[in-house]
Amino acid sequence: MKNTSLEPGTRQLIVEKADSLFYQRGFENTSFADIADELKISRGNFYYHFKTKDDILSAVIAHRAAKTRSMLEAWANKSATPAERLKCFAQMLIVNRKDIQRFGCPVGTLCAELAKLEHPSQGDAGMIFGQFRRWLGEQFNAMGCADDADTLAMHLLARSQGIAALANAFHDEGFIRHEVDQIEAWILTLAHKGGRRSGKHGTTLIN
Repeated sequence: MKNTSLEPGTRQLIVEKADSLFYQRGFENTSFADIADELKISRGNFYYHFKTKDDILSAVIAHRAAKTRSMLEAWANKSATPAERLKCFAQMLIVNRKDIQRFGCPVGTLCAELAKLEHPSQGDAGMIFGQFRRWLGEQFNAMGCADDADTLAMHLLARSQGIAALANAFHDEGFIRHEVDQIEAWILTLAHKGGRRSGKHGTTLIN
């Protein structure tokens, strides 16, 4: 009888390595052989788990979505206030600054590449942004910004993507830290106002 006790572990290793290589090299520039060679596993073992590259992509997107859910839950559990939770999101840019400077945002770069390829999975990859959007909106809502919660969530997502893109272009860690400081000051301003905002649509955006 074939021993399959290690197979789930092997499959997970393939997904994690593919996730890393898709981020560092891009989806199109990463082959089956690249992943198998990095893991030092046979092609037969590899094809046992994944028949096509799109199968791996689907697994990687699901893996990233699961990691995102876990991360958001961890932020919610460790932070007592919505402002502190939002600051966790901002701090993610600093925590991952080295990778961001080298490779950009993992979600943004994959979405952009799949869009250029007109790949059918581009919508699935974009749903990871949807996870962040919903969670950020929940925090702004809890802060007292119910009317503008989604607008603020999208604004913060857009700001973080701009920071990641420019940090990747200029490889400037100081820029990341400065921008995160501005985001955190803005979050605290909104929290102190308790949802009483001013602006074009009743919303104060980051200066």
